Amino acid sequence: MAQKSKSNIVPLVKRPIEVADIIREHIRDYEEKYPLQPHQYKIVFDLLNCRTAYLGGHIEKCDQCGAERITYNSCRNRHCPKCQNIPRERWLKARKAELLPVSYFHTVFTLPHDLNPIILRNKDTILNILFKSVAQTLLSFGHNPKNGLCGKLGFIAILHTWDQQLNLHFHLHCLIPGGAISEDGEEWMPCKNHYLFNEEALGLVFRGKFIESMAEAYQSGTLSFPGIIGPYKKPEGFSQLKSRLYSNKWVVHVQEPIKRPEYVLEYLGRYTHRVAISNQRIVALKEGMVTFTYRNRNTKQLLQITIQAVEFIRRFLLHILPKGFVRIRHFGFLANRHRSENLARLQSLLGSLPGVHESAQQTLREMMLLITGIDLTLCPYCRKGRMRPLADIPQYTGLGAKQIIRSPIPARAAA
Repeated sequence: MAQKSKSNIVPLVKRPIEVADIIREHIRDYEEKYPLQPHQYKIVFDLLNCRTAYLGGHIEKCDQCGAERITYNSCRNRHCPKCQNIPRERWLKARKAELLPVSYFHTVFTLPHDLNPIILRNKDTILNILFKSVAQTLLSFGHNPKNGLCGKLGFIAILHTWDQQLNLHFHLHCLIPGGAISEDGEEWMPCKNHYLFNEEALGLVFRGKFIESMAEAYQSGTLSFPGIIGPYKKPEGFSQLKSRLYSNKWVVHVQEPIKRPEYVLEYLGRYTHRVAISNQRIVALKEGMVTFTYRNRNTKQLLQITIQAVEFIRRFLLHILPKGFVRIRHFGFLANRHRSENLARLQSLLGSLPGVHESAQQTLREMMLLITGIDLTLCPYCRKGRMRPLADIPQYTGLGAKQIIRSPIPARAAA
């Protein structure tokens, strides 16, 4: 009797712990202690179903050995740790065409922690004020002849809301080309001696502009003060808050310039399209406790911290941004409206060749090969054949199994 041949099934590989695993096991425990807000439901739903059968996917088959592989769709939520690599690489490649042959400065503007409870209840308003006040500060310093430039700066600002232990830490990372374009657009004025602006002076102006804009929002009734921040709703309470904010030193840090433009993209990649914590930092999930790594900013040591899973979820959800909120913004001569025109003029003034945008021509396979060195089409079983589309797996709709019909084999897969 002929022995039945076994189908070639690609073996499963044990994967590390993910944020989704922690949420899946302990979201009910979290809801017993904290109410899950309406805007958080979508995030939790997407993370739980990312790359699962719920979102659908497709079946692939090797054209050599016949091994089959199921690949599920990504949720593409910007808060999902698994869905940021491709958007980040596409964004960075687009920025590659915009690099100028000058030094770049990395500047960080940080809000005092006294504002944290107010920001949590007014995220859209306060975070927009943060972008606005930082932009006004930098542009005013660029225009001021006393600061050595007397022109228009250009810069990219990226919002982060966390520290290494997932606590609240609202700050903007700004990447600034080292110079300014003259008002008539005919001259590039570089920063001298690899120096941008005085940190203390930046902090004073930033503080004044932020508090002024926040006071305007208060006067217009835009801000809300529920719960523990209720006392700030009264004029005397808000006045005391402003006095306390003015009495504190606001931190602005200008790091050493990046002198070689080819390193700028690598530098930017550390900050763009990041979520509060990556799956790679999660070490263990055991008995309701989560262990993850963090870097001590003073000693630069990589350490571990263990907290309750419910507390981990609470901290993670603190960093959800309002729907439609833009966390990467361009200002000055890099502002979206005239960016292409300004860059073309600057590249001509600086004698550099115009960059070429590559992202539109690259497929997902090419991007993954570039990022990870993994060829998605190479058969993981025989390492010789190519995985070809066999059938689509529809997204779950609540229909019964008899109402879902497997799609036919595409012509290109059968060939």
